[in-house]
Amino acid sequence: MVKYKKCDKVVNFGIKVENIVASVSLGITIPLNKIVSKVEGMEYEPEQFPGLVYRMKNPKAAALVFGTGKVICTGARNMKDIKEVFNKVVKVVRSSGTKAPKEFEVQVENIVASAKIDNSLNLDTIAFKLEESEYEPEQFPGLVYRMTKPKVAFLFFGTGKIICTGARNMKDIKEALGKVYKKLKLIGAISKAR
Repeated sequence: MVKYKKCDKVVNFGIKVENIVASVSLGITIPLNKIVSKVEGMEYEPEQFPGLVYRMKNPKAAALVFGTGKVICTGARNMKDIKEVFNKVVKVVRSSGTKAPKEFEVQVENIVASAKIDNSLNLDTIAFKLEESEYEPEQFPGLVYRMTKPKVAFLFFGTGKIICTGARNMKDIKEALGKVYKKLKLIGAISKAR
């Protein structure tokens, strides 16, 4: 649980990872036609999508497997599950008679995390006072705010719920939340605690 200290008041953000997108490049050609029937949960319709979709129940995640050797994992919530997804894909590739590397470098592409503050957020104030924010309440109840350092995007909701996306590590999420909380306090967009 991440806490941000400001003037002796500690704010508990309760960060929860909702989704991590990661990729690996195996450096081989993967015979998608051969592996599609190897395991339950695989779909391959090349006329609609160039990759094979492998939905897993344990861990609950999906892998997009491409003939070029690139594999993308989505839906996982921690690095342990991501590594397990990639290891399962490599095992299936090997079962088709294709040599696959024993080691590969995992690249985190995007982390989506949610957080909650125990205050309401005044979205009109945020939209008016923070550049890089977009708010169309008739179309969507949340406000989008883009931060450049670290490079992330936020969705703010009046209830105090915050979604952070675009980060590649937890350090950036924690830093961004601390910075944005400070900005929201400064512009008076955070109500008193309920």
